[in-house]
Amino acid sequence: MEPHVIRSTDFVGDATEFILKRARAALGERDEFRIALSGGNTPKPVYEELARGGSDLPWERVSITFGDERCVPPENEQSNYRMARESLFLPASVPERSIARMRGEIEPQLAAQEYQDQLDTLAAQKGEMIYRHDLILLGLGEDGHTASLFPGTAALEEKARRVAANFVPKLKTWRLTFTYPLLAEARAICFLVDGTKHRDLVNKVLSGEKELPAANVTTSRGEITWIIGS
Repeated sequence: MEPHVIRSTDFVGDATEFILKRARAALGERDEFRIALSGGNTPKPVYEELARGGSDLPWERVSITFGDERCVPPENEQSNYRMARESLFLPASVPERSIARMRGEIEPQLAAQEYQDQLDTLAAQKGEMIYRHDLILLGLGEDGHTASLFPGTAALEEKARRVAANFVPKLKTWRLTFTYPLLAEARAICFLVDGTKHRDLVNKVLSGEKELPAANVTTSRGEITWIIGS
């Protein structure tokens, strides 16, 4: 299925509306909304607007995960969790029990296994083989990476693990990341992209240049949307 591309002049508003529409549909159908957040600067204003626009959401029935995390403590300024906490969780009064944090402060392989086990337990409770997100938010790096699936890294080849510890040589650091098998189970994926910075790169990904990790994201039973700010 070809991705749906939205080229937006109101990036924050359109992205927030998209998320809220998905949330309300999932809550209506299954009394639960499962969303995975992305990190970086691009989604931050979306999370801030979501905290305002989603004030009527029953956050106790929203399950929040993270598509990737830096291997730092949660209070570190590089932490995806910290950004989401400051921009969304605190302003929206999201209950702690609704949030599943990747523990970037512990040994990477242990943290990845712990997170996969947590998702597997939640999936088993619903009779699922693999945890199915209602929506996974993804970004796009200047090298074509998404989540922490960087070009030339081992996690790109992962076929069994749903969450991996991925060493990124160019950054000389470990990252925790969802893998393609987990992404493929999502009911929906949405790339949130600043088109003013990544216009040529976006076109390469959408044209299917497979050396770019973002171009290899697929869903087996869902749909992919790109919201591109202009």
